[in-house]
Amino acid sequence: MKKIGQLVLDTLEELVGCPAEGITGMAKDGDHWTVTAEVLELGRIPETTDVMASYEVTVDTHGEVVGYRRTRRYLRAHVEDR
Repeated sequence: MKKIGQLVLDTLEELVGCPAEGITGMAKDGDHWTVTAEVLELGRIPETTDVMASYEVTVDTHGEVVGYRRTRRYLRAHVEDR
């Protein structure tokens, strides 16, 4: 799983042109992995006002990214109330 996570981070950075900061979720769905990653879309000062985004990335059994989409944008300091 560590290889898949790093692959997603590296590929996502290339696709969106922004630094991928980390993986927040992984799930296997049949022959594919769905990985959720956090990306820094716009760095600001102070860092608490950085614009972040969550991306959902689908990877096949060969480690190839077969799809991705941004699922939300938020300020780094924003805490969701669930």
